[in-house]
Amino acid sequence: MRVAVVTESFLPHVDGVTNTVCRVLEHLEAEGHQALVVAPSPGARAAGKAPRVYAGAPVLWAPSAPLPGYPQFRIATPWPSLTPALRRFAPDVVHLAAPTGLGAQAAYAAHRLGVPSVAIYQTDLAGFARRYGLASLDRTIWRWLATVHRLATRTLAPSWDAVDALVGAGVQRVARWRRGVDLDRFNPDHRDDDLRTRLAPDGEVLVGYVGRLAKEKGVELLGAVSGLPGTRLVVVGDGPERTRLERLLPGAAFLGFQSGQGLSSALASLDVFVHTGQYETFCQAAQEAKASGVPVVGPAAGGLLDVVEHGRTGLHYRPGDPAALRAQVATLVTDGPGRAVMGHEARASVADCGWRAIGDELLGHYRDVLGANISANRDGDAWR
Repeated sequence: MRVAVVTESFLPHVDGVTNTVCRVLEHLEAEGHQALVVAPSPGARAAGKAPRVYAGAPVLWAPSAPLPGYPQFRIATPWPSLTPALRRFAPDVVHLAAPTGLGAQAAYAAHRLGVPSVAIYQTDLAGFARRYGLASLDRTIWRWLATVHRLATRTLAPSWDAVDALVGAGVQRVARWRRGVDLDRFNPDHRDDDLRTRLAPDGEVLVGYVGRLAKEKGVELLGAVSGLPGTRLVVVGDGPERTRLERLLPGAAFLGFQSGQGLSSALASLDVFVHTGQYETFCQAAQEAKASGVPVVGPAAGGLLDVVEHGRTGLHYRPGDPAALRAQVATLVTDGPGRAVMGHEARASVADCGWRAIGDELLGHYRDVLGANISANRDGDAWR
């Protein structure tokens, strides 16, 4: 099978979309399929770190511009060469990763070429707009997203909340496709006693957040648990909000961006994982925390309603409510045995979520839409 993966974000920029795309490409290579990546070109400063091939798939850079207010993130600009590029590659399926700008262009191109497409809904753009004071754009954003996803043969959403949001916006042919997790990389065995001693020299309970330090994540809410008796707050990640957060959370340990073994150790060494963002369609970091044997405290909103099973793998709190967040974290901090049971249950809950199984599920969706397209061609109803 030949798969063109068109993504709004790719290396060297790291976020949830990039992470998922990389795992998909690795699975395609492992299963003997051919892939092409199309992504917004990196900025001049990042170009030297940008791969031209990943997991055997050549990377084609589309013209881009920096996102206003967040220059580290690039957005694609109109690119007339996209359709010819897809025609040359001759994909069987076009995979649209979080389609908005470049993905919208690719959705139209696939439609014109008569190639089936699978769109991955992964980013709550309307929710992000609200966090940036642009709530008036909510309907406009949803109309645009619905238009793009209606062009796709099938849309895959990571949680039931996201499925409901898409169906409510008028998108049909929506299915749930969970995110996978690397069960070896994120594992309780990576707990690092030396790291814990440095972060909690007096045996404090380590309460941590892992993710981008951006406004839409609402990380300032961690102020509610900073200074909780018997704890040390740990923040892993980087982003435009880091300087402000360091001022707001002077007692926290900021470990910066971590990857590889550093990230594995940091997550497994926490006692409680906290997520503050209420506009997550899934929350990969929370799933990685569960795989690391760490209970999760997250808002009762969006994808975290699926990821966290309240009372078993963690606790929910009222979204955006600092007092509710503090109360739930305090419950776990003061109950060591209960926290340990939840950590064990958290790990057990992701036993069937390895990327191989999730990747095979995605290939099943590819085959479904490819088969539907062949039938449509045979019946004379193919897109043209």
